[in-house]
Parts: sequence; C-alpha cells; structure tokens
Amino acid sequence: MNRCSWCNLKNEKYVTYHDQEWGVLCLDDHYLFEMLILESFQAGLSWECILNKREAFCKAYDNFDIEKVVLYDEKKVEELRNNSLIVRNQLKIKASIENAKIFKSIQKECGSFSNYLLNFTNGKVIIERNCTTNDLSDSISKDLISRGMKFVGSTIIYSYLQAIGIIFSHDSDCFKSLEREDY
Repeated sequence: MNRCSWCNLKNEKYVTYHDQEWGVLCLDDHYLFEMLILESFQAGLSWECILNKREAFCKAYDNFDIEKVVLYDEKKVEELRNNSLIVRNQLKIKASIENAKIFKSIQKECGSFSNYLLNFTNGKVIIERNCTTNDLSDSISKDLISRGMKFVGSTIIYSYLQAIGIIFSHDSDCFKSLEREDY
C-alpha cells in the first residue's frame, strides 16, 4: 500500500496518524485547539517529534481543555518547563497559553474556531500538493498574528490546515489520495 513519501513506515504512530487522521476534515473545536497547540510546538522541529510526544502533551496540557489552559499561571509554566516528556521551550509554552486565550476570544467572536477558519475558505476543502504556504495560510497567519498569537507563521498554519483537512495534500500515488472521489 502506497503512502505519502514523508510518512516514516518504521514509526507505527506516524503510519496510524497518516492513515487515519492527517488530511481528514475535522472541525471540532477541541481538536482544532489541540492541533494548533501541537503545530505551534512543531516550529523548528519535525512533526514526527511532536507526534511522538503527543500523549505526553495531552497529559501535560490537561487533555487540551481550553478552560484550564487559559488559566495556567507561572507555576504551571515551570511545571511544563520541567516536563522532559514534552518540548520544554519556554517561549512556546508561554505562547501556547496566550494563544489559548486568543483562540477562546475568536470562538466568542465567531461562534466557534471552525467558523473562523471557514470564513477564510467559504467552507471548501483545497486540494493542493507540494506547497508549504499559500494565500490562505498567509491570510490566516497574518490575522492570527495581528490578534497576538505566536508561532503561527504561514508555514505552521499551512501544516495545520493540512492536518485538520482544510488542505488535502496526500501524494497522488498515496492510497488516501486515490480514495477521494473529487480528484
């Protein structure tokens, strides 16, 4: 069975992620929040590194409960900085908490974070390969940065949009690509 060339077939977590999650449209706000936090931690690292630490991130971040994350204080920041099972970059940790607050404000403004994203896409999935940014990721990144989010550059947002299925990018010979009827 052919998979996307980036999928490390020796890493079972990566194969499962590729086969069952990556590129599958999911607009549940809890999932969107989790993936935004994880993608922001990816900056400068590989997704495989973050994916391998996903369970530890989930535990450390209270199952990505936004109501808890927005209340994290300096004591929690130190706890996260001392957690060797996650990425311990202080700037990313502090940004994740501030980003949670902004995420929540966007939910209030738009009714949900998924509504916010769909405002940029007119509810459509974009099928595109071999890119790392596009006009959509540029626009969303610019807006999130203007709201105060950090670690949400266009490349990170593009990767995020691929992960949550707004941008469908499976390789043309990948079995996931061949399953799509709209190609």
